[in-house]
This record gives sequence, C-alpha cells and structure tokens, in this order.
Amino acid sequence: MARPAFQLLLTVTLLSGLVIYTVSQRGAEKKPNFIIVLADDIGWGDLDVNQPEKHTNNTPNLNQMAQQGLRLTDYHSPASSCSPSRAAILTGRYGLRNGVTHNFAVNSVAGLPLSEVTLAQLLQQAGYYTAVIGKWHLGHNGPYSPNNRGFDYYFGIPYSNDMGCTDTPGYDLPPCLPCVSSEPQVIRSVPGGCYSKVGLPLVENSSIVEQPLNLWALTEKYRSAALRIIHSARARAQPYFLLVASAHMHVPLAPAVADPSGDAVYAASLQELDGLVGALKAAADETDKGNTLIWFTGDNGPWEEKCQFAGSVGPFTGKWQTSKGGGSAKQTTWEGGHRVPTVVYWPGRIPANTTSSALLSGMDIFPTVLSLAGVAPPADRRYDGIDASGVLLRGEQSGHEFLFHPNSGAAGKFGDLQTVRVGKHKAFYITGGAAACSGGTGQEQLHDPPLIFDLDREDAEETPLQFATAEYRAIAERVARKREELLWDIATDGSVSTADYNQDELAAPCCDRRQAVCRCHTVC
Repeated sequence: MARPAFQLLLTVTLLSGLVIYTVSQRGAEKKPNFIIVLADDIGWGDLDVNQPEKHTNNTPNLNQMAQQGLRLTDYHSPASSCSPSRAAILTGRYGLRNGVTHNFAVNSVAGLPLSEVTLAQLLQQAGYYTAVIGKWHLGHNGPYSPNNRGFDYYFGIPYSNDMGCTDTPGYDLPPCLPCVSSEPQVIRSVPGGCYSKVGLPLVENSSIVEQPLNLWALTEKYRSAALRIIHSARARAQPYFLLVASAHMHVPLAPAVADPSGDAVYAASLQELDGLVGALKAAADETDKGNTLIWFTGDNGPWEEKCQFAGSVGPFTGKWQTSKGGGSAKQTTWEGGHRVPTVVYWPGRIPANTTSSALLSGMDIFPTVLSLAGVAPPADRRYDGIDASGVLLRGEQSGHEFLFHPNSGAAGKFGDLQTVRVGKHKAFYITGGAAACSGGTGQEQLHDPPLIFDLDREDAEETPLQFATAEYRAIAERVARKREELLWDIATDGSVSTADYNQDELAAPCCDRRQAVCRCHTVC
C-alpha cells in the first residue's frame, strides 16, 4: 500500500507545483500598453471606411487600422463640447456627476474637480508610465494641471487651439489676425471670435516653452514627443498609457496645402491627422506589437458653424433641426454632434476586419482600460461607463441599454440630460440653440411629450414618430422611467462633484506679463 500512496503524494505535489507555476506566470504577464488618440471636432463621415461610397482617400492609415482591428459604428462622445467630453472620458461619469458641464476658459482658475479620480491616476498607481500629448482643457492652474491629475508627462496646449493668438494664424472662419497687428480684432466673447490678449501657449509639464506657439509646426512636435514616450517606455520595460489629444480637426487648421480653396484645407488637415495615427501605430507595432491597444475616437462632432473648415457628419444630418435653420453638429444632441468615428486595434487580441454596432460611449474607455489592465476602479463612487472588453475581444454586441446625451452649449441648461437613446430610438425633450454654417440659430423648443426618432428607419432624424402610435407610447414610457431613475440616482449620489467656473485674468497662462500677448522667446 506504501507505493500507491507515494505515487498519489507525488502526483499531488507535481500538480500543486504546476498550479503555482501557472499562477506565477500569469502574475508575471506583461501589462498591456494603451494609446488613446482623441481627435477634436471630427465628423463620423471623415473616416473613409465609414463612407466608402465617397471614394475619398484622406485616412489610409485609419482605414488600415480598421481592416486590422475593429470599427465601432454606433459610438458616441460623452458630450458635444470639449471639456465635458474629456472629463467624462477620464472619469467614466456624466458631467452631472463629475461636475464638468461646459468648457473651461483661458482665465479659468480651476478645472476638473479634485474630488474626481482620473483613469491616469489609477494606471499610474498600478505602475504605468502615463503621458498626455496635446489638448488638455480640464484646468491649467496648480492642482488642476495634467501632472497633478495622474500624468507623469504633459506636452501640449492647455485648452483649444483657437483660445489664443499666434503670429501666423491658421485657417478659420472668420479669419483671425496675427498677435501683433495694428488692425482691431474682436476679442473672443462668443464662439467664433478671435482671442487677441494672450498668445497661444505650448506647455511642457509645468513650464511654458513657447508663447505664442507655431501652429504649423505643432503636429511634428506632437509626433516626436509621442514617439519618444513609446520608445523610452519600451527601453524601461514599463507599461504605458499615452493619451494623444490632437488639435485636429479643431480650427484654426494649419496644414501644408498648395491651394486652400474649397475643401482642400480640411482634407489636408485630415490627412495630417491620419499620418500622425500611422506614425503611432508603426512605433507601437515596432516596439511591442500584440501588447499595445490603440483606440482612436473623437471628443465630439464637427463645428458646423465653420463651414468649409468643418467635417462631415455623414448621413447624420439632423434634418428636423436643419429645416428650422439651426445647426446639427457640435454642441447639439443630434447624431452629428456626438456620433464619432472610432477604431480599436490590438493585433492578436481584437479580431481583424470586424465591425460592431454596439451602442457605446467615450465614458466606456475608463472601465474598459481598467479592466484590461487588471485595475479595479474606486468603489466609493458611481459610474456611467460600461466595460466594453467583451465587445472588443469577443465580438459581443452588449452595449448600453440606455445612453444619455447632455446639453453641451446648445438649448437648455449645461449638462442637462435632455436627449435619450434606447436601442434604435432616440428621444428629445429639448432642441435648438446651435448655429449653422448659414449663420442661423435654431429656436429653442421644449418637447413634452418628447420627439422620438427611429434611427433604423432614417439616420437623418427628419420625421419623428407619431404621438398616437403604440410604438411611440411604449418608447416614451420606457425613456421617461429610465430618465427619472438616472436623475434620482445622480441626485442621491454622494460622490457628485461641483466644478469651479470662476475666472481671473491672472489665471491665464503667461510666460512674461511684461510683454504684449505674454510673448517669450524660449522655443522648444
């Protein structure tokens, strides 16, 4: 009996050793790298593969990334303007929770509330090297700056690229004059004007390295900084989280273009953005292919008021609103304002040449990246994003059952959840308030009962369902109930933050207040 007992003991010992070895190997597995490319004011139709019938060739690198990865066709920015969208992406929470409901200004004293925990902070604590290249727009003073919100390195503009003058302005409508000019300029007080008091700063970590910056050299500087981060992280064998928040496609546009007529400027800018994405992908593939996820998306739709310098919303034209003289893209909750082109690439993990129509949001980046990195989010707050790793890796179609689109500067109060998506239906409680290329602004209208559109029948949101139909009544009841539930959930959420939107002229980034427009001669 001794021999069988010995063999049993030996078998158990070997199996135990195998289990321990397997667990230790899993623990030693490399953490994945993450590159998030966030384009600014980009249209769903700007991506070639979203509109193949147009036969354009402005985004060959993104087209290739889609062929080698996953294209998300029903993906939405969390808001239709800059600061609220970026805050929601980094926190996984609606603006009514994280406190950021509209844009911060050049003179803003604060930013994303310090009570909010960012994706970068959590990854940094988990051993990631974290960096943001490009636009920040979540507060540029003291504790609100990127280096104090979880990013080891920052290089970029603290807000939008039209929020300061430059010596050689880019293409904009109306056109802006250089910083030093004898001609009077309209100091920006409403969207569409020109800033002339402060030069546009380029910041590295906590220092202004150029003011006013050179718009025409910005893309190359961003590319160089991003590639340096990718290669240095590889040399240190350290996982990294890199957020590349490009100035493209926000005005002023500054591409090299021989003939700036018609749509040539916008097309050249789109090609420049695509080239930046191609460089990032090539570096990621060269240094750590198979272990780097690249997620390309946008912060909101095109700025329609900019006409030929604005992008394409594709079929999502918001015809109900445009028929009344208003805009239907940026700042609005019509599809063109928040449905953005999105491609996710991770060779060996995400199946190639796949498409998903799962209803997803930029808020989902937060829980999805944390899940893939093996990092748990803080349990002391409520979230609105969902873990979409099943959609990315396993082809699941389980997106949001309901998705709310906040007011981002058009009709209504900032941050209000007045537009609701459920399945193929979309309900509006308020419309209007945004300017169109024609200069017209749609009249603000409250809708009680709400307008409801069937997006499967028509992408253009032109003809709402008839109030008397059974389909309308069923959807209206579901939407009203879910909206009431969410608003109550937010009202009883002890982790809700409040942003400080106070302003002070001394809060504006300025490297030398003795000089006109804060000019300094340090050039990076």
